[in-house]
Order: sequence, then C-alpha cells, then structure tokens
Amino acid sequence: MKLLVPSSIPLQVHAPDGVTTVVYDVHSPIPDEHRDAEAIVVWGNPGERLRALPGELPDLVWIQALMAGTDAVEAAGFDPAITLCSGRGLHDAPVAEHTLALLLAAARRLDKAVLAQADSTWRAWEDVNQPFGAPEHLSTLSGARVLVWGFGGIGTRLAGYLTALGAQVTGVATTAGEREGYPVITPAELPTALPQTDVLVNILPATPATTGAVGTEVLDALPRHAWLVNVGRGATVDEPALLAALESGSIAGAALDVFATEPLPADSPLWQAPNMIITPHSAGGRPERPERLIVENLRRLRAGDELLNVVAR
Repeated sequence: MKLLVPSSIPLQVHAPDGVTTVVYDVHSPIPDEHRDAEAIVVWGNPGERLRALPGELPDLVWIQALMAGTDAVEAAGFDPAITLCSGRGLHDAPVAEHTLALLLAAARRLDKAVLAQADSTWRAWEDVNQPFGAPEHLSTLSGARVLVWGFGGIGTRLAGYLTALGAQVTGVATTAGEREGYPVITPAELPTALPQTDVLVNILPATPATTGAVGTEVLDALPRHAWLVNVGRGATVDEPALLAALESGSIAGAALDVFATEPLPADSPLWQAPNMIITPHSAGGRPERPERLIVENLRRLRAGDELLNVVAR
C-alpha cells in the first residue's frame, strides 16, 4: 500500500510494514509514479488541487483529513465509495485556546491596544473606570454568560478553560441534557437563552442545515453588550446581517477566525467593521499529534477493522 502525506505540515508517520509513505506537494499535480496510491492524507490543500485529486488517484480507497470539518473534501468530487475520515479531536486544544484568546482580547480590548501601540499612543478605554464586570460592557470573563453553539470536543474543552476564569457556560447541541457537567440546550431554546447571553461562541460545522444559522434573528436576540465569536465555519454566519448589527450597534462586537470567502478579500467591509477582531483561519492550524490517528487508521484499514472518525456521506 502507498500512502501520500502532504507537504503542508511536517509529519513523522511510522507506517507499518507493507506501507510506503510518500510526501506529495499540495500545490502541484500528483506525479505519475505515485498515482497508484491507495491512501492520502489531506491538509492545507488548495481548493483547485483538492478538486483535481479524484482524477489523479484512481486507486484511492481511503482519505484521512486532518481537519475537523471535511466539507471541502466532500465537495471535491471523490467517489462516495472511498472512505473519508475526519481529524475530529485533533483540534480540540488548539481551537479552544485560540477561542479563549479571542474572548480575552474582546473583554480586555487588546485589539484597541495593538492599534494604539502602532500609533505610539497611550490610550485608556472609555470603560476603564467602570465597576468590574459592569453589565453594560463585556470587560471580564468572570461571571460572563457564554453560550457555545456546537458543543462537541472543542466546545467542552473551551468550557473547562472558561469555567476556570469564572464564566457560566451553556452548550447548544441537537440533544438537550448535560455534557461533561455543563447544561446543554437545543437550538429551539435559543430565543429564550440569547437575551441573557454575554458571548455567543459559534463552533458549528458547515452543512446545509447550518448555512447562515447565525443571522438576523439570532443577532437581534442578543443584548447590545454581547459579542459573537466564530471559530466554526464562515458559511454558518450571515455576514451582511453581522455587518449591519455591528454598524447599528445592536451587538457590541465580533471576533471571527473563519469567513464565507477565504482568504477574506481586501475589499470586504468586514475589515473595517466597528469592534471587529479578525484572525486568518488560524485557530485550528496546529493539529495535535495527527500521526497517532493516521497510524491507527492505517492499522485498522489493513486489518479490515472499522476506522476512526468515518464521515457519513
């Protein structure tokens, strides 16, 4: 068996006997001598190259994606008979930490501090003398009511970090109840929960059902001091509705790591939106020890066992 591993990330895959590992350039066509590969790892593949792979790899039986959300791979046109596995679990710590950083930046307005530093300006914020935790501003995570929509591995990891800082966390998932000790509500209960929310964290995957899920109705239900943080997928947020909410002041701000179009075009009005913090889809850019998943799934594939993180298509 031949396994192709991407050039976009350094991987030390100790493949079992009988498996040849070849590094391929994610920006170039697969060389003719390696088009007999039966397995491939994808990460950081440009869209046009990802869409070319089905025609270049006729013997493919298994795709191991290192990203948690495989929407781009699913849309690339691979034969549905090819087993696709996601990188679910590899990004729990990196994305949760990045999300926490965005939340702290929003609460402490580190974005303003960076701009002031660039201008060599010593600038105190308008809320600097407000009582700690004043309800009209998000100035601390202590006591903040955080709603995490998409309460899987990343959400529960984030919840632990937030709890340590004194936040009150509620998850939103398809099934209500309790998960890892946190209350979980369903999307049907959002109209009741959103008006009492200080921060809405969106970790939703991109599916037909979640397209534009965070739209006018959701944004209008949030209080004026609330922030939106999106580390899920850009397609899940109605960007024109978000821009309108920021410009009107109906919400206090937004911190976005993902966008409907990436890279975010230079002429996008989101760059200049008030109280906007932007990072370039970097939250999940460091999968945690992906080799373990690759090697385990290789072993399972060769043994005829069920693979981990199989994506239903």
